Amino acid sequence: MTESNITRLLRGDEGEVLHAYQDHLGFWTIGVGILIDKRKGGGITPEESAYLLSNRIMGKSIELDNRLPWWSKLDDARRGVLLSMAFQMGVDGLLGFKNTLTMVERGDYAGAAIGMLNSLWAKQTPERSARMAEQMRTGEWKYKAGT
Repeated sequence: MTESNITRLLRGDEGEVLHAYQDHLGFWTIGVGILIDKRKGGGITPEESAYLLSNRIMGKSIELDNRLPWWSKLDDARRGVLLSMAFQMGVDGLLGFKNTLTMVERGDYAGAAIGMLNSLWAKQTPERSARMAEQMRTGEWKYKAGT
């Protein structure tokens, strides 16, 4: 049995849906018949979660390379802030921070941090935005407590 044969067989029988959906029995499923419904013992493995996260980080990084070419010149911690924001809000959401991004691009990290904290995003996710603003200001990684 080759991988391409079983993949073709399963895609044909299971179909492929790229978002969570309820199967014919009402259990949450994703992809090619991957049961994720906890009620039926479903979920993903830590390895699958790590793969998905890595894949999404790479995709967001490529999108930021294309849409904010200057971001690659930032230090790792400040690139991490922009990537975290893009991960949370999407790249289009991040691009809505026009004044803040202008300050980041010209190296006014303290001003950018203030801009971040004066946003609706900061009101919606105060703990995360406070950490990200401090990371932007200092250039030092700020992780959530306990991680």
